[in-house]
Amino acid sequence: MADEDFTVIIGLEVHCQLDTASKLFCGCSADFRADAPNTHVCPVCLGLPGAMPVLNKKAIEYALKVGKALNCRIPEEGEFCRKNYFYPDLVKAYQITMGDNPLALGGYIEIEDDAGNPKVVNLTRIHVEEDPGRLVHMGNKERGHYTLVDYNRSGIPLIEMVTEPELSSPKEARRLLNKLRATLEYLDVFDPEKEGSIRVDANISIKGHERVEIKNISSYKGVEKALTFEITRQKNLIRRGGTISRETRHFQEGKGTTTSARSKEVANDYRYFPEPDLPVIRVSDWVEKIALPELPDARRDRFMSQYGIAVNHARTLTGDLHLAEFYELVAPVGAQITASWVADILIGELNYRDMPLSKVTSHADQFKELVILVRDKTITDKAGVDVLRVWLDSLNADGSAESPAGIVARLGLIREAGESFRGIVEKILAANPQAIADHKAGKKGALNFIVGQVMKETKGKSDPREIHAMIAEILGE
Repeated sequence: MADEDFTVIIGLEVHCQLDTASKLFCGCSADFRADAPNTHVCPVCLGLPGAMPVLNKKAIEYALKVGKALNCRIPEEGEFCRKNYFYPDLVKAYQITMGDNPLALGGYIEIEDDAGNPKVVNLTRIHVEEDPGRLVHMGNKERGHYTLVDYNRSGIPLIEMVTEPELSSPKEARRLLNKLRATLEYLDVFDPEKEGSIRVDANISIKGHERVEIKNISSYKGVEKALTFEITRQKNLIRRGGTISRETRHFQEGKGTTTSARSKEVANDYRYFPEPDLPVIRVSDWVEKIALPELPDARRDRFMSQYGIAVNHARTLTGDLHLAEFYELVAPVGAQITASWVADILIGELNYRDMPLSKVTSHADQFKELVILVRDKTITDKAGVDVLRVWLDSLNADGSAESPAGIVARLGLIREAGESFRGIVEKILAANPQAIADHKAGKKGALNFIVGQVMKETKGKSDPREIHAMIAEILGE
């Protein structure tokens, strides 16, 4: 069977931990990562007999804020239910969640498909629920393999955002997650730097075959990898005449594979019934009072109109709240050149070093100094990249850093005028007659090698455009 015979259908269930001070149904601290295991617990989040849940108002406000930002409809009533199943980290043997009456219905997220065209992905619902505890798998040769349970996480407020099965590829799924993360970050309802703050269950099928669920993927890159593997696995199985089983699978992060965990449950297996200790909530009138900040799409459009930057730069810069704020700090020295340096160069260097943007944001004035050096042609673009790398490497834990101007002076990177390196150009042209012959024969890019050699000889202090112009003059063109 050809690939065009396979239509991939993907839907996501995205769980986000709301960044509240306390848990969903009790006053225990929600900062479960900070202290020793099983210290942020009480009778409520441990599910002890007679303990009564009390709903966290801030968690509901945060969830409504997300629903409004994602264009959802807020019903008149929402109702908590008990979802019954057994798992070692679920202390009560049921989870308090929302069933047929969630907090928000419908809504949509706008992304681009794999061809770069606008695409709207519809949401089914958003509901609020409690996080279970956390399993910590241990083991060694001496003590064998065993699992510890930490209930500090039990009761942390979650929202679950469920999409319709309208995604067509792993890349689309990752773009949707990036857009969703940016929106949640702009809303200030979660902390993306905290481990496990977003977890994803992905449902995937080949049209005409059973659906498979991949549980608890903890990174956006992991979602793309898991879906890519699963598509290949399912296609190969179908080609061999096999049958896709309706099941739940786990993603093995280290191996990049999925493994079968159990047959897929259906709703009846969970025996949902209303939570008797919590009343129906009526909060639809809150929505009008919730003020939304400028969201990623609106900020992207403003960047394009206010700063005159290209759509690809605007999209990159507004895809992360802190990156957008940093850009606006440095844009006054030149909106377009700054957009290019932040979106194309700085981000690449940070990713290469696995360095967080937060290490740079406190040095906005020094970054502006670097952009000004390039803008005013005090140094070349290549020298600017060299200075950026040295500058990033000089950032210290105490907040100190070597200034870009100091780096330029120390390394002797001041740009030199064209006539100062004419002799170098003539020497390299004389040593490369074949490149000249290829150029005259119409071969595009034939002189790039010569330009590169001149740049190397001048240690980046010459401008490639000036070199090209000088070569044309020497060759009588």
